[in-house]
Amino acid sequence: MTMFRALFIAAFALSLSAANLKLYTTDGEYQVVREYQVDGDRVKFYSVERSDWEEIPAAMVDLKRTEAEASAKKEVLDKQAKELDEESAAARAEKQEIAKIPQDSGVYRIENGELRTLKVADFTVKTAKGRTILQVLTPIPILEGKATVELPGEHSTNIVRDERPEFFFQMDKQESIAIIKVTPSKGVRIAEHVEMIPISKEMVETREAVPIFTKQLAGENFFKIWPQEPLAVGEWAVIEYTESKVDLRIWDFRVE
Repeated sequence: MTMFRALFIAAFALSLSAANLKLYTTDGEYQVVREYQVDGDRVKFYSVERSDWEEIPAAMVDLKRTEAEASAKKEVLDKQAKELDEESAAARAEKQEIAKIPQDSGVYRIENGELRTLKVADFTVKTAKGRTILQVLTPIPILEGKATVELPGEHSTNIVRDERPEFFFQMDKQESIAIIKVTPSKGVRIAEHVEMIPISKEMVETREAVPIFTKQLAGENFFKIWPQEPLAVGEWAVIEYTESKVDLRIWDFRVE
């Protein structure tokens, strides 16, 4: 069932329930009515049970209780209807955004209704002994000791003016994705630290990832991701990676 169909069914159910009211009598009983009206000393109402118009003396009707409950019910229904409208509008907006995203692998944003494509960042892996390994050698050969994954420059040229930026992610294959904090350090930005475990030859990667929401969209490897909490002003990156292989792609950005 599509979201729009579900919203339509829910709205239809609300409209049906909104048509029914409880007409209370002074003895505490009530009748379920579609509507009612006070006409002098009589109260006319449409009985849901008998599907016909009827009337009783106004003195037998507890109008105060009837009107109070009808008013409270209307407030609830109005609130639910507003929420449905907002959900429907959000669903339409997301559908329009998705239609703008290319099928090519990469990371994209919609800013002010326009598509923005983020470029994959260049990076190097620098060992403690000063050896530099270029990203073109990914997955990185077995390292000795410790190393850092570094981006050139202390600041990204990709400015994002949003505390909780949303990214659309088209992947070639199913891999892990994350938003990470990037740390400026003497002309570079450090994305992660790497350490090789001597006996197992396993490479352990340490990065400062933040909790994110991940929503899978149409297609096996098409996702929308965004941080659960606002990002602080500074350097960040979206990454696609295979754990313990230093095999990753990086899309850097700066929050201002």
